[in-house]
Amino acid sequence: MPRPETALRIASIAEIVTLAILLTNLFTIHARPISSSMGMIHGCTYLLVICCVLLIERTPIRIKALAWIPIVGGILAVRALARARDDAA
Repeated sequence: MPRPETALRIASIAEIVTLAILLTNLFTIHARPISSSMGMIHGCTYLLVICCVLLIERTPIRIKALAWIPIVGGILAVRALARARDDAA
């Protein structure tokens, strides 16, 4: 099983990719099967980002709050975690 930090990176990238697919579909062919399936996947990746941040030990509340921001919260949390680790070292 991957570490929560690794899963957070993957989930945050997947969240942005699924949003890009949803928006591309919206502005081009607007196919319902793509919208319905990617919408569910996008929602799951958003929840996965939140869960991963909550699983990381000794995460400051500020970083946990960043994960709740839709679309960019995962990337912001990854960057904030990296910055916090650099400052601690």
